[in-house]
Amino acid sequence: MQTPTTTGRFRWRIVALLFLATTINYVDRQVLSFTMTDEVFRKEMLDLAPDAVLTKEATDRFKVLYSDVDAAFKFAYAIGFLLVGWLIDKIGTKRGFSLGIVVWSIAAALTAFVSNMTGLRWARALLGLGEAANFPSSIKTVAEWFPRRERSFANGLFNAGANVGIILTALAVPYLILHYGWRSSFLVTGVLGFLLLGFWWFTYSRPEQNPKLSADELAYIRSDEETIVPLKVSWGKLLGYKQTWAFAVGKFMADPIWWFYMTWLPDFFNSNDALDQKLDLKSFGIPFLIIYVVSDAGSIFFGWLTTQFMNRGWTANRARKTTMLICALCVVPIFFAAQTSSLTVAIALIALATAAHQGWSANMYTFASDLFPRNVVASVTGIGGMFGAVGGILLALLAGRIITSFGYVPMFIIASCSYLIALVIIHLVLPRMEPVRTEELTTEFV
Repeated sequence: MQTPTTTGRFRWRIVALLFLATTINYVDRQVLSFTMTDEVFRKEMLDLAPDAVLTKEATDRFKVLYSDVDAAFKFAYAIGFLLVGWLIDKIGTKRGFSLGIVVWSIAAALTAFVSNMTGLRWARALLGLGEAANFPSSIKTVAEWFPRRERSFANGLFNAGANVGIILTALAVPYLILHYGWRSSFLVTGVLGFLLLGFWWFTYSRPEQNPKLSADELAYIRSDEETIVPLKVSWGKLLGYKQTWAFAVGKFMADPIWWFYMTWLPDFFNSNDALDQKLDLKSFGIPFLIIYVVSDAGSIFFGWLTTQFMNRGWTANRARKTTMLICALCVVPIFFAAQTSSLTVAIALIALATAAHQGWSANMYTFASDLFPRNVVASVTGIGGMFGAVGGILLALLAGRIITSFGYVPMFIIASCSYLIALVIIHLVLPRMEPVRTEELTTEFV
């Protein structure tokens, strides 16, 4: 019988490639949340004179407009998820992901040349359209390169790149802004995307086409796969399955919370008067390093935990839902982060919550490949991602207005209960994780 230790480890190099891609994706995505704390940037976006005083009214107006910019990113991200998921299933992972990298890298670099909130909104929308390619591509790649029992761990590993991207942004972007101005941060990070494009294009291939992959490892990768036949499946057909809706609910309820962290945590630490110590561009680095190293550990640990449960004979249904319940419970205490005066306690609670979110995500990403044939994984992931982005749009439109009117407490209360509610709905929609059979998927694209 083949085992992971006797068949080779080349497939883990593919995870390393996806990890790199996700890291750079999040660097480009995260730059703005740190840049928005820079007074020079705020004044330029509000068309204020360099020597003007940035009043509370101006700051509140900026936050509301910033919410609209964030919503534009997520709207384009939602549209991109649908289009990219279909495109990747149609033209393949290599070409589909390459196109996404080109678009998001151009958008990242163009942001350096905007001069007002309208230009910023359009640049971020283009960024969202391109960045939508990352997760459908990565999840489809994992489905192609790993047997089912290893997918949650593999997804957890590449998903950890999100946290590394945020850490690198927190360490490097404030330095760039302080020494070279805010525009430099977008130019430098945009270049990273073009470097990734070359690396991806000349490195990636499907398992069957890779000469470095042994026959034994290929057989192991395909050991529990269904027979792959050509499929053309409409989005309408996919939406007719409860499996799709279970995945979509998990994304709709949880993704907006993660985006809230990414978008607003720098401002939370910079402007929260309840904290005994505020952070700024000179001091973001270490706290964000702590938060997202812990978050990385959560992504890997909870992906590993599900794999261990399944290795002990648990069903995928029991293993994934048990792990997701643990993750949901770990998020609950975060409501206290907006009420404590201790910076240390706030960092610890947020770190625990972000780690749990990443564990939740690692298992949610595996839903698509567990429940659907490999041919349509990117399309299903795109649908789920679109629902997640819709939830993100709604929360983004409200966030700035809630924060300026009531502070951060309501936002953290929403975060604390979203995962438990999502898990209850998922279980009601899909009490048992029964895969959709290949022969059921026979309709044409619409």
